[in-house]
Amino acid sequence: MMLPIVRPDRAATRAAIVAAARELTITRGWAEVRMAGVAELAGVSRQTVYNEYGGRAGLADAMADAEIEQFIAGVRAILFAHGSHVRAGVAAAVRFALDEAAENPLVRVILTSSRGGADPLLPYLTTRSDVVMAAAAVPLLEWAAAFAPDVEPEELAFAAETVIRLVVSHIVLPLRPAAHTADALAGLVVLLLDATRRGAER
Repeated sequence: MMLPIVRPDRAATRAAIVAAARELTITRGWAEVRMAGVAELAGVSRQTVYNEYGGRAGLADAMADAEIEQFIAGVRAILFAHGSHVRAGVAAAVRFALDEAAENPLVRVILTSSRGGADPLLPYLTTRSDVVMAAAAVPLLEWAAAFAPDVEPEELAFAAETVIRLVVSHIVLPLRPAAHTADALAGLVVLLLDATRRGAER
């Protein structure tokens, strides 16, 4: 009797493809990543890679999505671990973001790819900045809503966007040690929130 064909789980297949693309990007650089190489490392056919992601641009987007999801989960865990301690929570979250950008090999490849090469990865991701910013703001807004409910949502959104933009600027061009930057930005957030509270009381 013939055994039924077991089809691999699609989510697992997609995860394997993204993991393979990530490893090749880190070790070889995005310019050297080929769909055939990704397929071989992931243990699937090249056609499967094309079917799932359409091409290199889709694969780059998928890698970015995976990194963002993991990063946001880390930020959320850190913020909620600090509860109502606003300055300490923001400082820890910012430090995590700065350290992750410095130590995460894929983030490092993305940042350095803009400095040259015939086929850099960065252009695939720059058009997604609005998506990245919105995703990064989610854990900040969730945490603030739980532990700073007296601040208006619009003001919270402004504070979140401000700190995210500043963090990104320090990732691209660090001016001070990460610990100093994290503490300074946390102090800025506290000032912003205090200012909005005073404005609401008038």
